[in-house]
Amino acid sequence: MVSKKKNGQPPKRLLDGVNVPADIREFSADELKQLACEVRDETIDAVSITGGHLGASLGVIELTVALHHVFNTPDDRLIWDVSHQSYPHKILTGRRSRIRTLRQGGGLSGFTKRSESEYDPFGAAHSSTSISAGLGMSVARDLSGGTNNVIAVIGDGAMSAGMAYEAMNNAGSMDSRLIVILNDNDMSIAPPVGAMSAYLSRLISSKPYRSIRHFAKEVAGKLPRRVEETARRAEEYARGILTGGTLFEELGFFYIGPVDGHNLDHLLPVLKNLRDSDESQPVLLHVVTEKGHGYEPAEAAADKYHGVSKFDVVTGEQAKSDSNIPSYTSVFAKALIAEAEVDDKIVAITGAMPAGTGLDKFGAAFPDRCFDVGIAEQHAVTFAAGLASEGYKPFATIYSTFLQRAFDQVVHDVAIQRLPVRFAIDRAGLVGADGPTHAGAFDLAYLSCLPGFVVMAAADEAELMHMIATAASINDRPSAVRYPRGEGVGIEVPEKGVPLEIGKGRLVREGTTIAILSLGTRLAEATAAADELASKGWSTTVADARFAKPLDVDLIRRLARDHEVVITIEEGSSGGFGASVMQLLANEGLFDAGLKFRTMVLPDEFIDQEKPDIQYEMAGLKRQDIVATALLALGEEEAAATAPSPKRA
Repeated sequence: MVSKKKNGQPPKRLLDGVNVPADIREFSADELKQLACEVRDETIDAVSITGGHLGASLGVIELTVALHHVFNTPDDRLIWDVSHQSYPHKILTGRRSRIRTLRQGGGLSGFTKRSESEYDPFGAAHSSTSISAGLGMSVARDLSGGTNNVIAVIGDGAMSAGMAYEAMNNAGSMDSRLIVILNDNDMSIAPPVGAMSAYLSRLISSKPYRSIRHFAKEVAGKLPRRVEETARRAEEYARGILTGGTLFEELGFFYIGPVDGHNLDHLLPVLKNLRDSDESQPVLLHVVTEKGHGYEPAEAAADKYHGVSKFDVVTGEQAKSDSNIPSYTSVFAKALIAEAEVDDKIVAITGAMPAGTGLDKFGAAFPDRCFDVGIAEQHAVTFAAGLASEGYKPFATIYSTFLQRAFDQVVHDVAIQRLPVRFAIDRAGLVGADGPTHAGAFDLAYLSCLPGFVVMAAADEAELMHMIATAASINDRPSAVRYPRGEGVGIEVPEKGVPLEIGKGRLVREGTTIAILSLGTRLAEATAAADELASKGWSTTVADARFAKPLDVDLIRRLARDHEVVITIEEGSSGGFGASVMQLLANEGLFDAGLKFRTMVLPDEFIDQEKPDIQYEMAGLKRQDIVATALLALGEEEAAATAPSPKRA
């Protein structure tokens, strides 16, 4: 990890003189190796302070240094798929002075972001987009008569998503120069790599080899078709046997590799060959790396320190929360295991996120009934639909923002057929350090518009237990339960949930003038707002809707008829729960008598990373915002002025 001393003295720190990639273009191989050590130290130290995605970043240190040394970034476009491995890239591209603000409010994003740097040509946080974006950039370059390189770096996990293969299939059919680097950090594709593999890769990527290959193709083209085809297949399959690249060749890519991604002596000549090539065929370079490389605690950890909280650099020990309150994710796991213990038809599906969704615990209890399908949300949903069609009870457990990627499958394969797939939607609402790319803002809107769906939102841990039991009992249509990231509110959780009556909310407290109808975990803020309103002399009802669909029509009618003001509040965008309530009230003429109605939703903007509590303050969904909304509706402008003006879409 630490740079070695020379003649008893530490070497001069090279990183201190690096502000942009152009500063390392003239470095020797030995200097680049030293620089890689320094970038590794800097990355470890920064993430120990901020937390974040450490393992993936450590795995691409040498690759990052090599790419910025060889290619003329930012004119050459460098795209990082997912981009949780982009911390070293940020250090080398003018952002080192801010690297300890990663994932903090007002600081650097944990992912690439176009508005942050010209060295980030494409923003990312979800997987498998890089090849599509890179191909678009390559074609744009060709149409404009440009000559720059486009490089997309994609991990072997991201390669499990269909979008990557759709892009490769398209790229392979076009004569547009594109370099795809497969960062294989799981050894899931590569055979052992070494000197012979590096030699073959260097040879195959070189101009002489490719010129000879081109000449051979020209000669073969003069021969009878059968001979030409036999020669072509013999050459490609020979390389496929040596390197494992047959699949990529069949997709139209020129395959090179595998290459040791931590050996700059192997990486540099291959990358230079690719940079200097004038061929138009897309190329795939297969690089083998180790997640967490160069930091012993990460190398020894089962997850390779994929995502970490703040930690001690020397021991690797991560900071632990002082709270004993369980997370919603762990409560979901407990609830699902309890249901599965009494129903052997219950199965669970995740898209490469077993730990993040709590299904690692379910999988330990029921290994034959838990399925990790890889980063393939579209497949996950239709796979669940197939299971449901045969009488099983699948829980498709997918983050809200990841489920967006499979919306067509939710509509076409699940909703239209009324198949009882249960969607467990983690990361609903705002999510803190991961920012807008992972915020579950839209699922209420995009699910509540679908005929036949049951959509629930848990207000606390006990409610989540009951809603999982409810979903398990629904056998005639699809259902969804949404719940946030982070800890619950600290109430007692039952050993097993009890199914709720479909489409029925609950009154938490009763008043006479103001009614607050909450969906989800804003209920605690609504109750606190009711206390403050009571102190100002305004009697307030608080209700937990529980269901965004079907609506509790009787409860909504009662609130509208018995109160002067009705306010809905939800942790979602416009077009969701509040819009559905408003439509019901309008269609039933309940506005005609002068009801004052307000909706409180996430604002019509993407909210950057910050602590969740501050994010909700920015969104205008805190206690004081509810109070201000109620007082303004009542015409109490002076009283409302003591609280911030509420934000509304």
